[in-house]
Amino acid sequence: MAQFDTIRSRGAAVSQAEIDQGLRAHMNKVYATMSGGMAITAGAAWAIANLSVTSDPTGATVALREGQYLTGLGELMYGTPLMYVIMFAPLAFILFGWGALMRRGSAATVSFGFFAFAAAMGLSMSSIFLVYTSVSIVQTFLVTSIAFAGLSLYGYTTKRDLSGMGTFLMMGVIGLIVAMVINLFLQSGIMMMAISAIGILIFAALTAYYTQSIKSEYVAHAAHGDQEWLDKAAIDGALSLYIAFLNMFQFLLMFMGQQE
Repeated sequence: MAQFDTIRSRGAAVSQAEIDQGLRAHMNKVYATMSGGMAITAGAAWAIANLSVTSDPTGATVALREGQYLTGLGELMYGTPLMYVIMFAPLAFILFGWGALMRRGSAATVSFGFFAFAAAMGLSMSSIFLVYTSVSIVQTFLVTSIAFAGLSLYGYTTKRDLSGMGTFLMMGVIGLIVAMVINLFLQSGIMMMAISAIGILIFAALTAYYTQSIKSEYVAHAAHGDQEWLDKAAIDGALSLYIAFLNMFQFLLMFMGQQE
């Protein structure tokens, strides 16, 4: 927040009106990019899920439920070790590839990387259409959208400095990942519910934290005139909010979702 006041005082270089106008445009780009990624993820997940299930038992070897069977694609994606590759590939990209892409890639390359990541997330999440009803998925998405909008608005408008939350929340995310990997082997329903409850709280807080961070970073660099950096920063911010939204959605779905 101090950075914001500092730059606003440089009236000779950049006027307050220019900063405000640029900030609005920057945030609009962040939200538009995030929304585009969400649309790609939803479309990819829905398409793959529909290609993975058939009502025709001819040639099918795995019954999903009465009247529904896995196609060859479904068996490959959900019944072989490829399942784990699809599950962990997006995480591996975030941990080991995104930072290098941000440092070395152009804004166009970073944008392509983000949308490719969104498509990969769609593949990873396609199984939710096999487990939960479409109605419960839509309902959970709407609840998540409302919660996300409120949390992001809070992060944008609050005068409270949220930067101190970052390290604590990142440690919480690492703990969640470790707990989820362990539970892949334990298959504990109680542990999964506890992970989901904690996950909702962590990613709700991260939504507000990321929004304020995106705003502060823009204000701190707007006077430098580095448009390429600002374009990449908008995509990076969109990725952060995208991940927060998606994780809130998945954890809420475990509570609200009605299984087929």
